[in-house]
Amino acid sequence: MGAMGRVVTLLTDFGTRDHYVASMKGVILSIAPGATVVDITHGVPKWDVRAGAYLLRCAYKYFPRGTVHVAVVDPGVGTGRRALAVETRDYYFVGPDNGLLMPAALEDGVVRVVSIENPRYMRPAVSHTFHGRDVFAPAAAHLALGVDIRELGPEVTDYAVPGFARPRVGEAEVSGEVVYVDDFGNAATNVTLDDLGAAGLGYGDSVEVETPRGTFAVRLVRTFGEVGEGEPLLLVNSEGFLELAVNRGRGSDYFGVSPGTPIRVRRR
Repeated sequence: MGAMGRVVTLLTDFGTRDHYVASMKGVILSIAPGATVVDITHGVPKWDVRAGAYLLRCAYKYFPRGTVHVAVVDPGVGTGRRALAVETRDYYFVGPDNGLLMPAALEDGVVRVVSIENPRYMRPAVSHTFHGRDVFAPAAAHLALGVDIRELGPEVTDYAVPGFARPRVGEAEVSGEVVYVDDFGNAATNVTLDDLGAAGLGYGDSVEVETPRGTFAVRLVRTFGEVGEGEPLLLVNSEGFLELAVNRGRGSDYFGVSPGTPIRVRRR
């Protein structure tokens, strides 16, 4: 894809009521007027890095090669946390060094990671509280124009990799955590279909789900309709992640979970 036609995506917890998203788009288009700017979502729960990382990991792979993904869920803005730009096998990711970018970037295959420090690729006056506009947006726009990522700043290897990126697989059991609850109340975890297979678990199995609320006997099924209305279930969602759910109900309420809640699944 030519630099002038490159896609830049935005994922934030900013909402759409205020001017923040528009300001970022204005900065990007002022630098790279030929870019196509696409919103992934601005409805990430406030300050919820887990949820943002999950949604980015779900969405990034459906965009054209060379897309620049900007993600800003940044409770540490203005502190010593670094601003990162990441080059992967097929994409670029730009955002804070708090683990937000890495589940997606590691899945695609990290080529290099740099700390954005070159003032040439930032806005002239960088605010303490809006790095999305003043650091991440301009860096992304310059990447969209074809600037070499190494121009943005020094390469780093000690970037933050969140614990929620790595479930623990044992004999006939998997331990992970809830990373996102959607509008239906389905509670997505960081456990993948491959993790279940490595533990010897598969569709049709009767399992126990252990959460801080208690232990629940459920079946691992392919779709909601395999259990009765109002009954709990486990399934692997359309993005390949294990989900705690209730057929026509709210799995998050039934299992008593929210983002960050630890879960363990084992064969009954």
